[in-house]
Parts: sequence; C-alpha cells; structure tokens
Amino acid sequence: MSKSAMIRARMEPDLKEEAEQVLAKVGLSPTEAIRLFYRQISLRGGLPFEVRLPNAATRAAIAEARSGKKLKSFKTAADVMRTARA
Repeated sequence: MSKSAMIRARMEPDLKEEAEQVLAKVGLSPTEAIRLFYRQISLRGGLPFEVRLPNAATRAAIAEARSGKKLKSFKTAADVMRTARA
C-alpha cells in the first residue's frame, strides 16, 4: 500500500525535541514512531496504554514533587513499605 496519507500536529517545541531524542536512542524516526503508535491502536482497538486521571494520593504526590521542597528518600523498598503502613 502506498504511504501517501499525511498527519500534521502542533506541539510544544521542547516536548518535540525531548521525544525525538528518546526516539533516536531507540533507533526510530518520528514517522516510524507514529506508524507504530497507529498500528498498535489499530491492533488493540484503542490506545495501547491506559488513560485515566490520577487518584487523590497520586495528585498529592505530584503537587508535593512540584512544590520544590525536599522529598523523603528511602534506602530499600522495605523502608517504603514500613512507612506506608505507619
């Protein structure tokens, strides 16, 4: 089949540059990545990933991370779980 259909999209220049750097690292051109994305939509009958709004805990964590204050860190996953249960 001839590849003659065109897609045009506007986006933030920084987002475009960041994404294209990642694509280059995995050896894909933007066109190949879009083709892959569309192929997956076609095969799955929808987006190839879950799209949903973050829950309240996730929204709070995002807001805290964006606030600029120092975040708590942990040495092990067990430390995280102990803190989460407390």
